[in-house]
Parts: sequence; structure tokens; C-alpha cells
Amino acid sequence: MSSADIGLIGLAVMGENLVLNMESKGFTVAVFNRTVEKVDSFINGRAKNKNIIGTHSIKELVDSLKSPRKIMLMVKAGKAVDDFIDMLIPYLNEGDIIIDGGNSYYPDSIRRTKFLESKGLLFIGTGVSGGEEGALKGPSIMPGGNPKAWQYVKPIFQSIAAKVEDGSPCCDWVGENGAGHFVKMVHNGIEYGDMQLISESYQIMKNLLGMSAEEMHQVFNEWNNGELDSYLIEITRDILAFKDTDGNPLVDKILDTAGQKGTGKWTGIAALDLGVPLTLIGEAVFGRALSSFKEERIEAAKFFKSPKINFQGDKKSFIKDLEKALYASKLVSYAQGYLLMRAAAKENNWNLNYGGIALMWRGGCIIRSAFLGKIKEAFDNNPNLSNLLLDPFFKSKIEEAEVSWRRVISLAVLNGIWIPAMSTALEYFDGFRNERLPANLLQAQRDYFGAHMYERIDKPRGEFFHTNWTGRGGETASSTYNV
Repeated sequence: MSSADIGLIGLAVMGENLVLNMESKGFTVAVFNRTVEKVDSFINGRAKNKNIIGTHSIKELVDSLKSPRKIMLMVKAGKAVDDFIDMLIPYLNEGDIIIDGGNSYYPDSIRRTKFLESKGLLFIGTGVSGGEEGALKGPSIMPGGNPKAWQYVKPIFQSIAAKVEDGSPCCDWVGENGAGHFVKMVHNGIEYGDMQLISESYQIMKNLLGMSAEEMHQVFNEWNNGELDSYLIEITRDILAFKDTDGNPLVDKILDTAGQKGTGKWTGIAALDLGVPLTLIGEAVFGRALSSFKEERIEAAKFFKSPKINFQGDKKSFIKDLEKALYASKLVSYAQGYLLMRAAAKENNWNLNYGGIALMWRGGCIIRSAFLGKIKEAFDNNPNLSNLLLDPFFKSKIEEAEVSWRRVISLAVLNGIWIPAMSTALEYFDGFRNERLPANLLQAQRDYFGAHMYERIDKPRGEFFHTNWTGRGGETASSTYNV
């Protein structure tokens, strides 16, 4: 008998927790896993006596679902998603819906939407953020794909999503084909940037100010009660207070080589493809890559002499500066992330709701913070805002932080403290606010060696010129190209 509201394939931690979340909101869920023993252990364990149906084949799963059938895949991105789609197709009817809830690469979601449409089926590619706890108690959900599918999954997704203060769910329709997975990818890129900025702030306090883990715990606790109030600041506070079995801070014993799953890298690649200066997230990704060269760094530390740490200012005052520098840098990261979404929307004909995206990120997800409410307000005030830095509120915040920001970065650089993300944030701001950059010389160089031509400030835009710089070249110019 067809009695389940939705089916889910993939009973790893995220899959199990989403199923339990759906069931707790009154939905009956059918489950399947390639290793069917997992189904039985789940049904006899965490799912015992709940409205969850265990199935042992794709056909049994599909047969247990109400029409139109809704099946969510929580499997590894890539081939596994396509394999399950191929397995499901023979058992589905026109109008049935396949949902990919993994961290898939957005071009795959564009392809899958089109492919399933050709079979009369509907596809949703959705980002799900919040980790295992979010999946169980309320994640941020970012669905995109075939808009016809949204009305059928909306009641389930909005029921299980995190809610903000006014009860709004952290889930709404993002846009066509790959838009949901693109927005989730940018979310993850911003997460990389936030984590790197917080780690650099920790490094400054530890190495420049000589602070203990307990002292830093107190600082992060204060920050979490102010403008920096966010999930990542909160967990950093807790990590710094956590003691190992010998009573010493556990954080000091963790190896300094960071891993990554690829979404940060994809964000950087998308930025390069679209010509968006996503410098902060790029530095965060490269920072993780540099951390993995541990043996080489140990060798280099012996080979090169570090500057002698010399801090003579007032520690409390400097920590206030650091708080402002972190806030300003974080703002640049979000500004760049939003620029990337705007460029992708134009390229792919997506109609993205930028304020709505900020609302979706306000609860349930890893980058949730008080700060995101201000981003929503900025786009509510001006839906066509070209850059967050041009919003009056954020302009005032940057101006308020600027002196502190420069002071922190100068002292860190003079003392050899590694701060790639924070310093590139300031460099981006200085480039952005600069009416005239030295790209005029760069264009002259390109024309000199490759006849790539240039535009002139005393002529209309779009009119290109070539100069015979040496007197030996001809007048033939290369076709123009944009970088």
C-alpha cells in the first residue's frame, strides 16, 4: 500500500537525521540503503516504533510512496547520484520527483534537471546545511531545479527547516536547475572564509599577544554577545575551553593540517570562470592547501628566521581593533560571495532572491549569524544593490572599522603573523574604492607584446586602439578579449 509521504535513499548520519526530522513533523518516510543491513539496523534502532518504513529494494521503496512520488537522495556527490537516478527511472511515472540533497556540483544539477525533464520527471537539487545536528533539529535548505516540483516538496522542506525569530523557515525556492546547489556552494565558500578569518584572529591573539586558550575563550565569548554573534564564533569559544584528559587545551594538540571536501575549490573555480574577484575565499582554500605541506613548513621554519615578536600596545584596546578587523573582513567575504551569485544568475538566467538567501542562511546552517539579518535588510532596501559595501549600513561599518583594520594587519605583517584572508579583504576594499587602478599600464603591456589593444579615457567605451610601440611592429592588432 502506498502510504509514505517521501522516500529517502542513503542512511548515513545526514540521511538518518533528516528522516527522523521529517517523521517528527508528522510525515511518513520510506527508507532504502544500498547496504540493506543498514535499513534493518535503523528500523530496529533509532527508527523503532516511528512512522518510518524500511524497504529492501528500489521497487519496494517506490511502491510504498504516495503519488507524485518524492524520493530524496542523500548519497555521495557524483557517480552515485547518477547511478541511483538510473535505477529509479524505470519504476517512476510522469511527474514523479527526484531530489538530490548532497553537496553536488551545480553543473551536474543543471544537467540532471534537463535529463529528467526529457523523461517526464521532475528534479530538485538542494543544498542542506547545518551538519548532523541541523539535519535532525532544523537545517537550512536551499532548493533549486524544476519549479513545477516545488509545490509538492514545499510543505515537507519548510516543516523540517530551521526557523528564525518570526517563525519564517530557513528554506525557500532558490531558482531554476542548478541554482540551489550553486547557492549552497557559495554558502560553503563563505564558510571557508569565515573559518579562516576566525583562525587568523586566533593566531594573532596566540602569537602576537601571547594569550592562553582560556583568555581567548573569554574574548570569543564576549564577541559572541556582540556584532560577531554567530555559530562559528560560538563553537570557537567552546573549542578553546575544551580540555584534553590531562587538563590541557585540546586545541593545542591538534595537528595544523586542514582538510577540504571540494565545495570551496568549486567556488573559486566558478569565480575564475565568471571573472569575479573572490579573493578572500580563494585565500581560504589556498590556506588549507598550504597547511597540508606540513613537512615542508617544518623545514622552512628551520631555514628562515622569523621576525621577533614585538607588541608594546594595550592588549585590551588591540583586541577591540581585532574585533572590528574581523567584522570588516567578514563583510568583504559576503560582498564577494554575493557578487559571485549575481554573476552566476546573469550567466544562467536565474532569478535569485538575494534577501531571501540571507534569510535562509540565518538559521540552521554553519554560517548562521546575526549579521545576515542586516544583509537581508540591505537587499530589502535596494533589490538591485550591486555590492554590499555600497549599502549605507555596511558603508558605515567599514568606515568605523577601517583604522582598526589597518592597524591589526600592519602589526601582524610586521611581526610575521600569517593572515592571508584578513589582508586580502583589506586589499580588495582598497582596490574597490580606488577610482583608478594601474590596469592602464597592464593594458599597455598587453598591447606592446601581443597587440591586444586598449581603450582610452578620452574616447567612448568599446572603442579599441593599438599602438606600434617599437616602430618595428605593424598596425595589425589581435582580437580583443576580456580577462
